[in-house]
Amino acid sequence: MPARLALCVALAAVLGTAGAQAQAPLPADDGTVYLSPLVTQADETDPYAEPAAESAISADAIDLFGGQNLDDVLRSTAGTFTRDNPQNPGVAVNIRGLEGSGRVNMTIDGVRQSFRFTGHEAQGFTYVDPALLAGIDVSRGAVSGVGGAGALAGSVNFRTLGVDDILGGGRDAGGFAALNWGDNGSGFAPIAAGAARWGAVSLAAAVSRRSPDDYDNGDGVEVPGTAQDLTSGLIKFEYRPSETHRLSLGGLYYDNDFLANSYNQNIDSRQYTAGYAYTPGTDWVNLRVNAYRSDVTMTYDDAPGIPTGGTAMGRVIEDVGTGLDISNTSRLGANVTTTYGVEYFHDDVDVVNSAAVPDRGVNPSGESSIGGVFADTRLSVGITDFIVGLRYDRFTVKGHGSVTAGNPLGMPEGPYTVDRSDGRFNPKLTLALNPADWVQPYVSWSKTFRPPTISETMTGGSHPASGGPPQSFFPNPFLKPETSRGWEAGANFLAGPALTADDSLRVKLGYFHNRVDDYITAVMGQGVYFGNNPGTSTVKGIELEGGYDAGFVFANLSYTHTDSDLPSQVNGFGAQSYVPDDVVSATLGTRLLERRLTLGTRYYKVSRSFIGEVNAYDGDPWDPGYHLVDLFANYVFRNGTELRANVSNLLDEAYTPVLSTPAGGSEIDTGRGRTVSLTAKFRF
Repeated sequence: MPARLALCVALAAVLGTAGAQAQAPLPADDGTVYLSPLVTQADETDPYAEPAAESAISADAIDLFGGQNLDDVLRSTAGTFTRDNPQNPGVAVNIRGLEGSGRVNMTIDGVRQSFRFTGHEAQGFTYVDPALLAGIDVSRGAVSGVGGAGALAGSVNFRTLGVDDILGGGRDAGGFAALNWGDNGSGFAPIAAGAARWGAVSLAAAVSRRSPDDYDNGDGVEVPGTAQDLTSGLIKFEYRPSETHRLSLGGLYYDNDFLANSYNQNIDSRQYTAGYAYTPGTDWVNLRVNAYRSDVTMTYDDAPGIPTGGTAMGRVIEDVGTGLDISNTSRLGANVTTTYGVEYFHDDVDVVNSAAVPDRGVNPSGESSIGGVFADTRLSVGITDFIVGLRYDRFTVKGHGSVTAGNPLGMPEGPYTVDRSDGRFNPKLTLALNPADWVQPYVSWSKTFRPPTISETMTGGSHPASGGPPQSFFPNPFLKPETSRGWEAGANFLAGPALTADDSLRVKLGYFHNRVDDYITAVMGQGVYFGNNPGTSTVKGIELEGGYDAGFVFANLSYTHTDSDLPSQVNGFGAQSYVPDDVVSATLGTRLLERRLTLGTRYYKVSRSFIGEVNAYDGDPWDPGYHLVDLFANYVFRNGTELRANVSNLLDEAYTPVLSTPAGGSEIDTGRGRTVSLTAKFRF
């Protein structure tokens, strides 16, 4: 560990041997201007102009965190957290204390990620390679447009690389190749991407490979089961015969082997997209149509050296999803803009719970679908914007199974069938004021709902118990949807210039208060099943995020305070989702040498986190808080070549991330110890 710390200091010293005078960037030989990253992009400032709790995370911001861990990136975003399992490479996003089972709608390029399993973990992971991402868009609270159907707390869209992301501006062909190396088990991680335009046709492709070993925590103890073997890639095609029409096709591949829950597991995820846009430039028509199909399969195999008893060896869970969304934007005069449309998606889940006993496990097969119609209309009069979001969503859950006598819900013994449908009207009303260019206060009120999932409705079977009879699980076809009503108030501040002639200041501040009825959680007794929690649960808090950028110096800050009284969730039948009361993330950096060199540090602190009495260790229902310090450096040559260095957990603190799962049931700290990573990126 001391040797690695010395290496960190040496890297900073070598990269930092420069004058502090900021100058205008000079172009490369072909006229292209290459800058060190973290320069504010247009897509990063857009959320600060919208009267809603939204955040945009750029590819540069992902690289700042080392480019391999999305949990760290999302946890540094206001109002946003994740369920962290060091053995599972998926990401489960938590918004305002709510996550799992579709409470947050996670998508990749607009494709819903509905794959879920029941087994000692969060009810829903999204599997995506951070190396292939161009950005992440986060919407907290009700979503009135595409992506809002069935989402209780918000939505997150992971955007993958496209032609413009790979080429940049002014080029018709090219690409990049990058090689990342890290110590502490990280190893080498190459990626290559290329793109080209031929008149009306454009094509992009990328492939990434990563095979890290188990890492050490801050105590120097190896955290078991944290290795993985990942291969991913994408291909995108676009045909634009004119400025009016655009047709796009895409494919995304993700294959990962890892060890979790005492089994070697494989995730094979493939998704296919097709899109059409018709933009004739009229006030009435701005049409977009998107269709997709996803196929996610998880396979369980025996793990050598781990006594599993083979009860789930050979388990296969496959979720085939299909979806469609259509939206159009019309301008009804100078002051009214409306976006309206429909969206629909369907999941077909097929499960073989065990090669030896196919019907024994707790993960059910079944079908679910949800569809909705929506309209989001903005009326602007003087300094006032009044936004009316209206949507109606309807869901269906279908399946069948068998239940034993004496089940806690009094269902007749033997086969049963589920065929349930229900719908909800979910409005969102927003009032925003624009008294000056630099400030926009707003207030909004909304309702959302979340349908029960296939797993929650039809869970059954049993689970082995040490020293006693198996634990039995039962279905609940009588579950009601979760509903939420809430309001939020906030303000955007966007000024530039602020203190100097070419600086900018952006701040988003908000307060939210949501009341959730019929929250679905595990019910314990003679058997375990999912049930609606009686009464109303409240989640409220404060969100602050912002940044200052003067070119030669920049700073970013996010802070979240959350006050939640959600019911306890039993770890094992889902996972508890209490976020820390307070989370702070602060970044400070400088740009030198014609702004080609970036040096900076990041500080991250979380308070202790409540886990519920039912999950308490040694009678303590709290997980301790911790703080982390990182360093980063980046240099961009005139030809676009980049060299990056990142040091995470500089002080080598031993900690366990809050809202996380123990590694293989162990009680060691699972947070990654100090890790140095180096990246070389070449453009061609």
